Amino acid sequence: MSILLFFLVIFVLILVHEFGHFWMAKKTGMRVDEFGIGFPPKVTSIKKGETEYSFNLLPIGGFVRIFGEDSKEAQASGDYDRSFVAKSPLQQALVLVAGVTMNMAFAWFLFVLVFALGVPTVVSENDASEDAWLVVAEVLPESPAAAADIPRGAVITELSAGNEADQILNISSFQAFTEDRPDTELQVSYTYAGESFTTVVTPVTGLVEEMPNRPAIGIALAMIDVVSEPLHVALWEGTKETGQTLVAVTIGISTLLYDTFLLQADLSSVAGPVGIVGLVEEASQFGLTSLLLFTALISINLAVINMLPFPALDGGRLLFVAIEVLKGSPIKPVWVARLNTIGFVILILLMVAVTWSDIAKLI
Repeated sequence: MSILLFFLVIFVLILVHEFGHFWMAKKTGMRVDEFGIGFPPKVTSIKKGETEYSFNLLPIGGFVRIFGEDSKEAQASGDYDRSFVAKSPLQQALVLVAGVTMNMAFAWFLFVLVFALGVPTVVSENDASEDAWLVVAEVLPESPAAAADIPRGAVITELSAGNEADQILNISSFQAFTEDRPDTELQVSYTYAGESFTTVVTPVTGLVEEMPNRPAIGIALAMIDVVSEPLHVALWEGTKETGQTLVAVTIGISTLLYDTFLLQADLSSVAGPVGIVGLVEEASQFGLTSLLLFTALISINLAVINMLPFPALDGGRLLFVAIEVLKGSPIKPVWVARLNTIGFVILILLMVAVTWSDIAKLI
């Protein structure tokens, strides 16, 4: 299931990216020969006007074939004026940045949608609804809870001692139930990562510095409830979240590239395809909103990575356009092809290294 979700997320994000190129190419008067959903081999296609809309076998995104990205091909054609290379540098730049713009817009839409649907939020007991969760926020090292392997993020579903059970699970009732039963074995039932667990703990004193005589098992608790916002608030919060995430991702990727240049990069902090499959599975286990938030984060990552001034990426092609403006003449196609090929090979090698790191972490 996690692999299917991974392919679905990647498929949607790449399709959104390529639609940006497609839409802007049409708007700037370029001839779009093909808009492909999925990658070849081709299953079927529909011809509408001058553009072929193809449906392909491999569901890993899509592609856009804009006429005349190769200047020799464009000049040999009778439709040169509608080729990519015949358009102004500004129009070419608009087409190149349209993909990452769509990824950013899509991330913003997902953030707004999540805030409108409802975001899991820490609330007070008085504000918590009947559907709120009692969640383990922290686990004290060398405490009964730590010895019982109760994980951070676990949702407490029941607390019992023999035939007595706590039916009103909130922070106050949990603490009261625990304090009233020092040196008594308690059964703690909880869910974590989609699975249910029951463990036994015994409250002890001396764990809480402010109240050393109070029995406790060594966990900090929080009430989590789904809080939805009205549309105007969701729009504002989604915009803020998009901006903050963009800044954080940009700083993170820049730091990684700087450390790579110094040969000090830590690939264990980077997730490749294998790692992302696991992250998608974890996000999906916490519900639709978590999966949407994760998809928005990946979309912003794709946008930032694609704008890097590196051959084979949109940022690299944008750099070529800028160089052509400065030198006043086109870069020789053979050099563009060579640089893009080198860039593509380096990206593949980097992907292999990150994937190997993912596998090593699993092992």
